[in-house]
Amino acid sequence: MKIEILGTGCAKCKKLFENAQEAVKNLGTSADVVKVEDIQLIMNAGVMMTPAFAVDGKVKSVGKVLSVDEIKKIIS
Repeated sequence: MKIEILGTGCAKCKKLFENAQEAVKNLGTSADVVKVEDIQLIMNAGVMMTPAFAVDGKVKSVGKVLSVDEIKKIIS
């Protein structure tokens, strides 16, 4: 599983990245959590508001910092 946090590096983007890492750790699942900060790649994903959360290339959330529990529900 590949989890992408799409954002330009703002505080909300960093928090979402941390929450995603924590959720993966809590579930004990194997997933790559990566930050995508290239604005062109973010726009190519159809994201116009950051932060965005994507799993295996599918955007699941836009413009919101998901909690650890919300992320766990999405990826489990």
